[in-house]
Formats: sequence, structure tokens, C-alpha cells
Amino acid sequence: MFWALLPSLLMSGQVLGAPPAATLAELSVARLDPEAGAADVTAGLLDNEFAPVAGQVIHEFTPQPRWWKITANRTLDVQVQAQLVLQSPGHNTVEAWLPGSPAPITRALLGPDADPGFSSRALVFPLPTGLVAGEPIYLRVESPISTPMSVSIESLAAVHHADLNHVAGRAFLLGGLGLMGLLALGLWVGIGERGYAYLGLSLLAQVAFFATNSGDIRMVPALAELLGTDWRWPRLFVVANAAFNVIFLTRYLDMRARQPALWTLLLACLGVFSLLALGTWITAAHWVPVVGNLVLVLGTVAVVIAAVFACLGRQRSGYFVLASWVPMASLLMVRVGETSGLWAGPSWLMHALPAALLFAGMALMVGLSDTLQQLRRDRDRASRMASVDVLTGAMSRTAIQNRLKACVEESHRRRIPLSVVFFDIDRFKRINDEYGHGIGDSCLKIIALRTRNRLRTYDSLGRWGGDELLVILPDTHLEEAMGVAENLRSAVNCRPLSIDGHLFDASLSLGVAELVDGETAAQLLDRVDAALYASKAGGRDRVTGRLAVTATTAPA
Repeated sequence: MFWALLPSLLMSGQVLGAPPAATLAELSVARLDPEAGAADVTAGLLDNEFAPVAGQVIHEFTPQPRWWKITANRTLDVQVQAQLVLQSPGHNTVEAWLPGSPAPITRALLGPDADPGFSSRALVFPLPTGLVAGEPIYLRVESPISTPMSVSIESLAAVHHADLNHVAGRAFLLGGLGLMGLLALGLWVGIGERGYAYLGLSLLAQVAFFATNSGDIRMVPALAELLGTDWRWPRLFVVANAAFNVIFLTRYLDMRARQPALWTLLLACLGVFSLLALGTWITAAHWVPVVGNLVLVLGTVAVVIAAVFACLGRQRSGYFVLASWVPMASLLMVRVGETSGLWAGPSWLMHALPAALLFAGMALMVGLSDTLQQLRRDRDRASRMASVDVLTGAMSRTAIQNRLKACVEESHRRRIPLSVVFFDIDRFKRINDEYGHGIGDSCLKIIALRTRNRLRTYDSLGRWGGDELLVILPDTHLEEAMGVAENLRSAVNCRPLSIDGHLFDASLSLGVAELVDGETAAQLLDRVDAALYASKAGGRDRVTGRLAVTATTAPA
């Protein structure tokens, strides 16, 4: 089996070796339009009715079998080990009448006519007796899906070398798409962002399409037997891919709110495309895939236009969509033109399109992560604004309340001390009344800065309201907390405040309390508030420590 030999061949480096000469002769390709019997065709009775076709490409647009004739411009002897190669056959089935073969040989990528000795790159027919210049090879081609096949004659060594490169490329591309799809689903499970789910399902649908449409699925025989023999399965996977892509992109670009007209157009394209693709299960009419391709192109153009508008609106997601979709859309146009018979695409197109999709998936994964990171930054900024007092830079009342509750619970649980200091600015109302609230705000900011600079890194300072501030001192007994409060008091009254050319003498009245067993945060606040009022009643500019029953005052 070819697939069993692949790992050792890859390890030996033969895939990267210099390729042998590929094409051994120039070929002429001709097509017979009316249906005819095999005996008449292979006997050469209808050779004059074959119409030449430009290029070395077999492209059948009807599902009925058609006859093709291949001739070479030079003679190839037996030693060359020449092989007739039909590249990218998709779901085509080819019956070949070869020189030196007593009976026709039938080849297909999947099913009983598959040849496991070669990769899914091409259908390969041996020419064991060589080929005489001008000698015809007759092919009867059945093409349920319009798929162009380039025709060449290559040596057996060149075929094997190209097969190895093909398998290595497909394993990398489809494996990359599959792993990225699973990663996206994993991120959805872990983070909960549905955008990852839609992107992951889209990537997995792309893998299923390429595997069933190009024959790669035969690496898994059970799946090949289930999904590989019916040419309609790839179209179902295309519909699934389109649906998940549209859902992802409309959410990611917020098209419903920002670009409602394009959003409606994209949904209409998806609906029509889905009906046409599903309609292939009912009818094999030639116009169905043609119209489906046109709708697919229209939807792709709509996505690119939406991305351009998003970029013009400075929407970061638009840049990621544009970067990911422009290469993919360009290759898709080439592929649609090729399947429509407008031109013959290059042989590397079968690798280029999944490569573009892999790049697109990576770009969109990065873009979605960027969007989530931006949302997280906005949320953190809003959270910081809600937890910080804008004027003083201290914690807001809500934040300091939550911090106090958490510290009280931790202190009771771990049986460690906890003290709080509650203070306000003496005669602060007089400063506001005489000099205005602007001066008062500046005074409050300076005092908050001076006191914060005297605290430890794990202490917390919060504005309780007006000119009242609360300090939380974890792992601190009352005696040590009294010393911290004295330090705060001296930080303010040690020198006047200089504001707009005015000098102000300022002082603090402070209350201190230590948490006792079974006490709640509210009860602790009541005690420290009583200690603060005791300092004011005692003449201000002083510290009062409130025990569970008694108070201790430290005068100025």
C-alpha cells in the first residue's frame, strides 16, 4: 500500500529530492460528442468525428459518459515505464483502452476501481508496451461533477515523486485545517465565545469537503465507504462551511447593525446557495452547479465589500477579514472559472486553495483573539474606573467596602489580626467655603497622596465619602495600627499645603480599631467611626484607638 510506505519515504527525504523529468511527450486531446458503442470507437471507426480540444485538459460538463482520445507527438519505448496521468480527477470515473491491454482499465479515486498504489493526486494508467507517436488512447469519462483533469504522460519515477510531494502537502494542509478547527472548538469550550465554535465548525467542514472531493478520505477506509462514493456529499459540506462562515462573519463584523444591506444580501446568497446545493440530491441538471457557483462568487464579493467598509469605519475586525479573504477569494474565482470551463487553472491550485483557507483560518483566529483581548482591556478599564476614586486615586467606596469584607473574612478564617484607620480633614468645610471647591479638591488630592505614601504595599486606602478616608491594615494589631495612624497624621501636619499661591495648615482626626472575634465588618466600622468622632470631640489633630469596650486617645 502506498500510504503504508509514506512515513519511511518521508523520513528518508525522498520527498525533497530532485524530481525526475515529468512530461514525456506533448499530447493532443479530442472529444467525441455523440454517444457511441465501445467497439466502434476503439476500432477507430469514429476517429474523424473526434473534435480537437485546446490544451491538455479533459473537462466534461454533462453527467453522461463521453469519449475522449489522447495521442502523443513522439514514440515512447518500454524502458521509459510511461504512465498516463489524469490529474485532480475528483469524482470522475475513467475507463481507458490502452495499447497492449486486452481489456479496458477502469480507474476512480474511490470505490472498487481505486488504485491504492498511487495517491489521490491523479488517476494513473500504465502503458506497459510504450506508446507509438499518433497511436490513440481512448477514454470513456463519466463526470457527475464538472471537474477538469489535466492530461500528461510521465515516467513511473516522476509519478511516485509527485505522489510523495502531494501527500506531504495534503497532510500538512488538511492536518493544519483540522487541528485549527479542533483548537477553535476547544477555545469555545474553555472561553465560551461562540465565535470560536462557528469558526471551528467552518474549518472542519472545509476539511470534510477537501477530503471527500479530492479523494483524501480514502486514507480512512470506513469513512471512504460511507462518504466517498457519493459525489453529493462534498456539496453538503460546502453548504455547512458556507453557513458557519456566514454566521461567524456577520457576528464578527457586526454586519446586522453596521451594514444591514450587505447582511441581508449575504443571508440571501446563503439561502439560495444552500437550496441549489441540496437540490443536487434531486436533480443532476447542468445549470444547478453553474448558478450555485455564481451565487458563491456573489457572496464572497459581499464579504470582501463588508470588510472594506469595516476598515473604512476603523473596525479592527475588518482588517483581519480583508487580509484573510482577499487571497482566498482570488483563488476561489480562479477555481470557479476553471470548473465553469472559462480557463484551465494551474495544477498547484488544488494545494493553493486549502493553503489560502489555512491562512484565512489562522488570520481569523488571531483576529478573534484580538477582539476578545480588546473587550477584556475595555472591561478591565471600566472595572478600574469603577474601583478607583477619580479625584484622589484611592479606592472607591464600593471597592474599599468589598476589600474590608474580604479582609474580615480572611482574618476570622486564618485567625490573624486586622485593624482599620478612619480619618477626615479637620475644618475641611471652611476651606471649601473660603477658597472654593477647586482648592478643596486639590487639598484632598495632596492629603490622599501624602497618606498613601506612608502605607505599606499591602495596605488599602479608600475614599469613604467627602473628606473621609478609610485605611485597612491587614495582619496588624491595635498598637501597631496606632503608630501607623500617628505616621499618617504627621505626614499631613508636618508642613503646610501649597495650592495656587496659598499656604494651608492642615491636620487630620483619626480613629483606629482592631477586629475582635465574631465581629462583622459593619460592627468594626461602627467602632472606628466612634473613635474618629472621639478624636474630633477631643480637639482634633489626634488619634483615638477604640477597643471593644474602651477608647485610648493619643493627643497632638
